[in-house]
This record gives sequence, C-alpha cells and structure tokens, in this order.
Amino acid sequence: MTASVPVARPITGRYVLIVILVFFSVVIGANLAMMRLAIMTLPGTEVDSAYSASLAYQREIIAARQQNERNWQVQAHIHRQSDGLAVLAIEAHDRAGAPLAGMGFVAQLERPVDRRADRTIDISEAHAGTYRGSAEGVAVGQWDLVIKGDADGRRMFLTKNRIVLN
Repeated sequence: MTASVPVARPITGRYVLIVILVFFSVVIGANLAMMRLAIMTLPGTEVDSAYSASLAYQREIIAARQQNERNWQVQAHIHRQSDGLAVLAIEAHDRAGAPLAGMGFVAQLERPVDRRADRTIDISEAHAGTYRGSAEGVAVGQWDLVIKGDADGRRMFLTKNRIVLN
C-alpha cells in the first residue's frame, strides 16, 4: 500500500499578489460602504454649518436677552390624535396679561435623531392671543417643539422644548 502524500503547492509571486489585492479590496470596499452610510444618514445634527452658526451666536444672545426683557407669557398645548394628527394651541400674553394679537407664529416638530422626520405646523390666529395649528403624519415618540413668534418682520419669541407624544 502506497500512501499518497499531498503535494504542497508552492507560494509564488502571483499568488501573493492576488491575496494582497483581494485583502485590500475587501478592506477598501468595507470602508467605502461605511462612509456612504455615514454620509447618507447624518441624523441628529443641529445646524448644517457650524461656522455660520458661530457667526450668528452673538445675535442669538441679544435676541434672547430682549425676549427675557419683554417677559411674555406664552403657553403651548399639543396633543397627538390616534390618526397621527398633532394639534397645537398657543396662548400668548404680554407682561400685563393682555393678549398678543397679530403675531406670526411658526412651529415645527423636530425629531431629535432624524431631521428627515421633521414636521411643520401651520398656525393661524383663532382670536386675539390664541393661535391654533396642526400637522399630519406625526409619529409617536420624542420630539422637539420649536415655536417662533414674529411681529413686523422681526423675531420676537423663540422657544424649544423636548416633548413626548403618545
């Protein structure tokens, strides 16, 4: 009986080249796939350009101080219906308690983790100091409710609150 001994295949330069090319192709392919996924998703970013936001920072500080000096009382109530419709009611009064009429309120529901899910709420004045609006397709979960109030083309009020809609 003769036992057959497997013949070892010699390692040639061509074999080493193929192994190295396959290895680096897999590594580069995985890096490209991860890079593409990271660039496509980009959830959770607050601003598109940090440089532009830093330039506007001083104006935001001044606007916040002016808002505090006005001492307006703005209350917002929002609830989500079972069909996904979110209804927002805003009551706005000045420091003396008089209703704020003629304000241009704009509201937005922002997803903290995915900007693509943001919803704008169309707001109109129901009567002096009371504003109402709604947005469709609002999912259950955490949202940031951003309310801006403008008068005469100037931003007079801004608030951002984290809420949970059921």
